[in-house]
Amino acid sequence: MAKPMFDQDALISMFENATAKGSAQLQKAVSDATLKALQGRELTLKNIRSSLKSVSDAAGAGAAKNVAGLDVEDLLDKAVAGMDDAVLKAVDANRAALQQFVAQGADMRDKHLKKAIGDLEKMEDTFFDAMKKAAEGASAPLAGAWSQVLEKMQAGGTLTGTQAATTVEDLTAKMQTAVRDTRAASMRAAQAMAESYTAMVSGVLIGMSDAMQQGTAAKAPARRK
Repeated sequence: MAKPMFDQDALISMFENATAKGSAQLQKAVSDATLKALQGRELTLKNIRSSLKSVSDAAGAGAAKNVAGLDVEDLLDKAVAGMDDAVLKAVDANRAALQQFVAQGADMRDKHLKKAIGDLEKMEDTFFDAMKKAAEGASAPLAGAWSQVLEKMQAGGTLTGTQAATTVEDLTAKMQTAVRDTRAASMRAAQAMAESYTAMVSGVLIGMSDAMQQGTAAKAPARRK
């Protein structure tokens, strides 16, 4: 499958030439770039982390050279918000797929399902890890700005993390309900069988008795006249 990537130079230029009036467009530009970076790739944590790192590097490079002298931290905040919006869509894609499995009676013990849910739980940490890598790879003062942004992210959380946690909780509850319903149906079936067991035995016994009587009658000698 092809791996469409975002235009790094275009994103750098957008941050470099952003003005106070047009800075609101940056969030959408970053969101679109992140989605393009993810398209055509498996939505693994590794690929998500790599895509976020590439986008954050481009945004940071442009923000560091902003010709209008805008606050770098504010620009990076918009970049993070855009990436959060894009990864939120990745969470929604995972949720839609997992809901289909649950509707089909998927078992929580299935290793693939357990891994998928585990990956959702790690989605926010993956986001934080990518931002840490961006901060570690940046030179001062950009590294300081990234650190401030990361600190705010960790304190307030992300939309991605909130949605992922809600999704995991919802799916887990649905699967547990499905398991309980299955067990309840099995118990009802077993109870119905138990309740009818006596009648079944009686019916079999009557049938056996009738057969024996018919056999006895057939063997009885004819009476003498």
